[in-house]
Amino acid sequence: MTATQSAPARRRRILVPAPAESVPPPAPPQLPDPPLYRDLVRTWADRGRTLPGRHDPEWVRLAAPFLGLGQFSGSRDPRRDGR
Repeated sequence: MTATQSAPARRRRILVPAPAESVPPPAPPQLPDPPLYRDLVRTWADRGRTLPGRHDPEWVRLAAPFLGLGQFSGSRDPRRDGR
């Protein structure tokens, strides 16, 4: 009696390289601001006004998420009369 067995199947591993990340197109060259605009920005900066593209601490404060009523502490007195 002979056992009939097929040869073990050989599995091939195919390595596929990961897709390359797309390279963003180069940024267009920055042109200098016209003199009128530079003067206007300088005037605004001298007066403490908000400038486009610059950090504005007041806007950051106003746009921050509301913390709710928990940000203020109440009276430590259980009667809450402030004494």
